[in-house]
Amino acid sequence: MSRITLISMTLALSLALSLAACNKAPEPNAKAGADASPALLIAPQDLVSPQSNALSSGPSITGSIQPQRRADLRAELSSVVVQVLKENGERARRGELLVRLDDTAIRDSLASAAEAVRAALQSFEQAERQFQRLKTLRESGMASTQQLEDAEVRRNTGQSDLAAARTREVQARQQLQRTLVTAPFDGIVSERKVSAGDTAQLGKELLKVMDPASLRFEGLVSADAVDEVRVGQAVSFRVNGYGAQEFAGSVRRINPAANPTTRQIEVLVDFAQGQQPQLAGLYAEGQIQAARKPALMVPAVALVRDGDSAFAWRVKDGLVQKVALVLGERDPRSGDFVLRSGLSEGDQLIRNPTSALKDGQKVRVAAAATAASAPVAAASAAGK
Repeated sequence: MSRITLISMTLALSLALSLAACNKAPEPNAKAGADASPALLIAPQDLVSPQSNALSSGPSITGSIQPQRRADLRAELSSVVVQVLKENGERARRGELLVRLDDTAIRDSLASAAEAVRAALQSFEQAERQFQRLKTLRESGMASTQQLEDAEVRRNTGQSDLAAARTREVQARQQLQRTLVTAPFDGIVSERKVSAGDTAQLGKELLKVMDPASLRFEGLVSADAVDEVRVGQAVSFRVNGYGAQEFAGSVRRINPAANPTTRQIEVLVDFAQGQQPQLAGLYAEGQIQAARKPALMVPAVALVRDGDSAFAWRVKDGLVQKVALVLGERDPRSGDFVLRSGLSEGDQLIRNPTSALKDGQKVRVAAAATAASAPVAAASAAGK
């Protein structure tokens, strides 16, 4: 065998051994890499737990927030608006002037009535003196009975004229007082209807005043459920414009007559102490707590729905576990569900789980400080 042939055979054998070594996977190293896979790191804020709570049930109630003390101030005479002293939203004290109407003609009438009173008073006093004088003369026989009766008639007529004149003066003063529109109670001007220069006809609405401290929930309940409603029952509701804030109150009064159009019953609800909003007319809806029973509630943020079935991801013994659940009714106040079976009180569930979770996946709950610094560390690592 030639030397060239021997060298060629040696190179071919070396190449074959190298290819075989490359195709063979190192089993110990692969196993070590699998064991070193990182665990899922979650923060304590990402965990929720089922809690024992009182589940309330009862009829729903819808309506609006309205003040108990409110007044529509209207013109009590026809006149021109001279001045409006309050704007919408401004506070007014009881008796404070709000609107001034033109009183020129009324003051003239008052002056005329006062002059008529003075003239009638003089006539009455003169007739009274004449009557007393004739009465004395009649007793001494120096005046006839007819003269005395005529004097008495004049005296009585003068007295009637004086009373009529005083009545006209009082009416003029009352008319003058009606040109000054004042606040009937401490409150806020909620709606201004006129401006200076407007002509206010008799009965025209000038402005509205409301007492914000007297706000209440004026709701409607279906007539089918009114037998469940009792005075004093607790009511939980939300007010449009206040987001997810939960308001509490109690039933104050139940209207004994149904609405002839909707066949619903009006229910008045007082706010709990310190929970009154400051705006009237807002829409509100809630539930009257006619009955309460204890139940284990699971937060809706921990649930995953798959058709008619539901499950949650539980963190236990360092692993993520997929747990099937049997749910009951939903609490309309909190949105939580009654838990029939599947979990126990205190179990830790992942809040807002994602589809990337796997049953049996390793998990580690970070401390509060670690959880807060984790995004910063991740950002630093990404920058490198």
